[in-house]
Amino acid sequence: MIYQVAQINIGRIKAPLDHPKLAGFIAQLDSINALAEGSPGFVWRLQSAQGNATDIEYNDDPLVLVNMSVWESVEALREFTYQSRHAAVFRDRAEWFEKAELPHYCLWWVPEGRRPAVAEGRDRLERYRKYGATPEAFWFSQLFPAPALVEA
Repeated sequence: MIYQVAQINIGRIKAPLDHPKLAGFIAQLDSINALAEGSPGFVWRLQSAQGNATDIEYNDDPLVLVNMSVWESVEALREFTYQSRHAAVFRDRAEWFEKAELPHYCLWWVPEGRRPAVAEGRDRLERYRKYGATPEAFWFSQLFPAPALVEA
């Protein structure tokens, strides 16, 4: 079986999406999503009919935004995250998002062709927050091999 890497990251925005404080974030959203979709190794991203995930609920807090995607490999996701134009948006996160007290991101392996639901991403993130990096939820700094590689 072939596995791909899924990621979730969440953040609580400092103001509602239509507030001027978020204008810089909103202005870049479509182009960063397009950049992801055109990046080597990109497979899928969570989105609503509006083409992004800003209107998809993560929990009962309307200011918490969720981002999820699936990539062919950890390397492809890492390249997009830290070596593309996305890195500048990532660095500017503090302009639009509150500082997180707990980890707000994690990775996990999914079988090729499977698209994780928000509930699964939330469960994986909660597991990462509770136990740290494990084969079920981890981060770039402490990777775990895909299940197929463990079984071999």
